[in-house]
Amino acid sequence: MSTEPQTPEFGETWVYESIIGALPGISLSRAVAIAIQLAVFQTGLVLLAWYYDLWPAAVAGTGAVFIAAVGSVEMLRIGSLSRTADVPETYSRLLFGSSVEVVLGVLAFVALVTHLFVFDPATASEPLVTSLFGEQPPVVVVYLTLLVLWDVCYRIGTNWWAAVVAVWRSARYEFDRDTRRTLARVDLETMGFGVVQLVLVPFILEYPVLLFALVGHVVAVVAATGLSVTLLRVKSGPFSRPT
Repeated sequence: MSTEPQTPEFGETWVYESIIGALPGISLSRAVAIAIQLAVFQTGLVLLAWYYDLWPAAVAGTGAVFIAAVGSVEMLRIGSLSRTADVPETYSRLLFGSSVEVVLGVLAFVALVTHLFVFDPATASEPLVTSLFGEQPPVVVVYLTLLVLWDVCYRIGTNWWAAVVAVWRSARYEFDRDTRRTLARVDLETMGFGVVQLVLVPFILEYPVLLFALVGHVVAVVAATGLSVTLLRVKSGPFSRPT
């Protein structure tokens, strides 16, 4: 069975997928769209690191760009797999049409910005922004950094929402064997993307609040998706539509 979605309509896709498909006069394959995203971010990062001599920051930035790129790949894979499964419309609406992942991404981004520019300078001997960019960070560097961090936060929000909805779906409904197998793959992809985010841990080891937030998020995603997969394996029976 192909895992490519059959021209999903708006509301049946992540916001990220909808943006790619809505660009006027432009038709991009998924691989090309992700390659452009990766090239723009990474090229900008390297050029700015070279111009301002911020190579240590470039290493951390590359980790964030990597997470954003992997997140794009996983969002497309999870979306494709979910749409091939015979699942209730309620589940699909929650996963794609609610846009809750955007809300969670915004909340995560606002919390991160507040930490970086308010809490961290008031509590840390050397704030993270200062350690990466110096006492007077170049404006264009901060702009690109915030853009990449928003991308990462949006992926984190999506990761968490997919995990939460997975538990709800697996607890409420019963599926046939093939559907359970497909949904288990969806959950394992969601779990895998959560684990990949630990790539950022080495850059925030000296910042306990950020470290706790990131590791706590990953642990929660792993626990939720693990529970969902367990429910799929222990429950059996015919497909159950919502009452």
